[in-house]
Amino acid sequence: MNRINIMRTMAWALVTALLTSLAACGGGGGGSSSTSPTTNTTSNTSNTSSSTSVTTPAATSTLSSANPSAVPTASSAANTVPVLVSVTQFNRANAPMASVTVCTAGSNATANCTTINNVLVDTESFGLRLFASAIPSTTLNALAPQTSGGATVAECALFGSGYSWGTVRNADVQLGGEIGQNVPIQVMADPTLTASAPSACQQAPAFAQPSDLGANGILGIGVAPQDCGGQCVSNSPTGHYYVCSGATCSVANQQLAQQVGNPVQYFSTDNNGVILEMPALGATGAASASGTLVFGIDTQSNNTLAGSGATVLATDSSGDFTATYNGVTFSDNAYFDSGSNVLFFQDSTIATNGLKYYVPSSTLARSVTITGGNAVNATIQFNVANANTLFASGNYAFNNLGSYLNATFDMGMPFFYGRHVYYGITGTASAGGGTGPYVAFTSS
Repeated sequence: MNRINIMRTMAWALVTALLTSLAACGGGGGGSSSTSPTTNTTSNTSNTSSSTSVTTPAATSTLSSANPSAVPTASSAANTVPVLVSVTQFNRANAPMASVTVCTAGSNATANCTTINNVLVDTESFGLRLFASAIPSTTLNALAPQTSGGATVAECALFGSGYSWGTVRNADVQLGGEIGQNVPIQVMADPTLTASAPSACQQAPAFAQPSDLGANGILGIGVAPQDCGGQCVSNSPTGHYYVCSGATCSVANQQLAQQVGNPVQYFSTDNNGVILEMPALGATGAASASGTLVFGIDTQSNNTLAGSGATVLATDSSGDFTATYNGVTFSDNAYFDSGSNVLFFQDSTIATNGLKYYVPSSTLARSVTITGGNAVNATIQFNVANANTLFASGNYAFNNLGSYLNATFDMGMPFFYGRHVYYGITGTASAGGGTGPYVAFTSS
């Protein structure tokens, strides 16, 4: 789907402003009361990868329990990295963080390398984005910036809760034992870029420093290979790629190979997708949750989709599908998004607090029906607990935290606990998923 969802962006900006005020409003001691979730930073950039149906049976239906029990794969294999939800210096609840190593491009990750911790694992965006301030100068200076005709190539990336503005540089990216060479990444708030973000970019608050985002960067590992795709190759719209000379920037086309891209596709193996696996949680949450990001689908014994019994949904090029909740259908406006801290959906029958969190007097059981482009259906059961009570617990990981938002069904981080969630990259294939883009999940 070739679009930046401006409605979604505006809604997220509003929710962000509300959530930011929670700490000032009090609400009990402990970590989470002062660490209200920074909202979704995903479902952001558009791309033009075409959607291809997967080779799974049509019109199947499954029932996914509100208490899933799948156990994460060990994070010791070369095609894995640990993912941790816990307290960090950013004090974000339900924020899955991983470590990423960046090095001089073309060195096979051997020169001027730096490992950057607390990078947000985001399954609804595409590409690696790191704050310049999080990269030591020795490494930053060794990352070759892209230029065009002597001008600096810059990018605006629009997210639901803000925008990032920075240079495009090439780097070798290492995740666990996997290495991607010459990967275009965005360096956010790069001080070498003297031009201000164009007005088309400034549609939400700026991610000017790590505390604005609540992370040192974003690891976008969703279904799209690039963050913009074909529309930026020959007729780039405003709000994407630019060339800048001094303080002046103009819209520029950007070839696919030069666009900020999903780093997984650059691996020599295990490059057709990812699986995010998180442990199950109890009703009151947990202080922390340790999971695993697995690279590749049906390429090794630890990333099997074929024969797993998982539900496989064909998606559009952004990873979206259709959801029906309370008789309302959200066509291609539903998704599994680890970058969203809560379950966002609209239900006026559930009480909310002043910050739009759901606060029912007792935990409620709900269900949503989702449908992929391959006519596969699944009914997902989920719980909605009182957010005030959850925050007062001092925990950081919750599977039943919800918030009101119109016109979308965002199955954020609460959905991932106790599940294995697969993302098949567009144009690649696996035995169990067929040709991407697709998403899949198993709950046991």
